[in-house]
Amino acid sequence: MKKPIFTNNAPAALGPYSQAVQWGDIVFISGQIPLIPASGELNNKTFNDQTFQVIDNLEAICKEAGGSLDNILKLTIFLTDLSKFDEVNEIMSKRFSEPFPARATVEISKLPKGVDIEMDAILSIDV
Repeated sequence: MKKPIFTNNAPAALGPYSQAVQWGDIVFISGQIPLIPASGELNNKTFNDQTFQVIDNLEAICKEAGGSLDNILKLTIFLTDLSKFDEVNEIMSKRFSEPFPARATVEISKLPKGVDIEMDAILSIDV
């Protein structure tokens, strides 16, 4: 049975979708952008600020689902500028541990609210 996941420690959905949905031991986390949960403002002074905020938002949803960043099996990263690829790798090496999640990184033309990065994730948790 599909179960929605919601936490106030991550931004509310910007449309008719859930922050995450659990199906058995698999959790699908919707795309996260660098919104600060408490204020709804963007944390977008620098690309690094944006990236750390996105990962913070993912982590909050992982925790609400009963897991952590270590439970992420697959991560998809959307960038408006693929030249930021190395910066993302550097930040991921600080926030994630081995074995790192499987990953795809895609350059796209535009993201919600004009941000430079968005990530979604699939994780597995113990039920």
